[in-house]
Amino acid sequence: MAVKCAGCADGTELPFQFKMAFQPIVNVVEHRVWGYEALVRGPNGESAHSVLSQLTDQQLYRFDQAARVMAIETAGALFDDPEARLSINFLPNAVYEPRACIQKSLEAARRASFPTSKLMFEFTENERMSDPAHIENIVRAYKAFGFWTALDDFGAGYAGLSLLARLQPNLIKIDMELVRDIQLSHPKQVIVSAVAAIARELDITVLAEGVESEAELTSLRAAGIALFQGYYFAKPGFMSLPQVRGFQQMDVSIAG
Repeated sequence: MAVKCAGCADGTELPFQFKMAFQPIVNVVEHRVWGYEALVRGPNGESAHSVLSQLTDQQLYRFDQAARVMAIETAGALFDDPEARLSINFLPNAVYEPRACIQKSLEAARRASFPTSKLMFEFTENERMSDPAHIENIVRAYKAFGFWTALDDFGAGYAGLSLLARLQPNLIKIDMELVRDIQLSHPKQVIVSAVAAIARELDITVLAEGVESEAELTSLRAAGIALFQGYYFAKPGFMSLPQVRGFQQMDVSIAG
């Protein structure tokens, strides 16, 4: 029998609408789209802020559940590559009990015939985590389900390496502030190279987000990073999968 919690029984509708955009995550070594991140947008493509600014604390759970379901069902209709992962942002404070609160996501995956092994749930360290043990419990449960977990905005938040050591997610996303103009900053190059080396020792995949130029890409490749996301490759597609910049234009010759 499925685990249940009180919050999961709340079927109240949200007082606003939203949809999804999808931004590619590319593997420049294998010359393929590795996956897509689902991003919240307004009903006509408005910014994520236009949606999130309407949220109240009482609506967090309902929104988190509805966003997951919409992302999975939309991806099920759009994806044509069975190997592509779907990355979904989630709100740790909206998860009461991870085994219970994932049930709607599992039901959505069944309806959409979307393989749960290709789901990745990402959370950010950009906000102070009041209960790291709760986050650790979520990550452990999600891994047991066979999902990937990702730590977003790594290098920009409160916990940094201590959080990485405690949670050991499958993937970390290097914050775009470390990525921006990295080719011009020796300190950024040293930091990113060190983080990439640590991640390799821990068997954690590294993704650089917010890449906007070939110079940034080349510098990040020198650190051994293979996964990338950013406007250099494609802007998010509103309720669609955008065309990705041609891989033949990328210099990926540096060994990873």
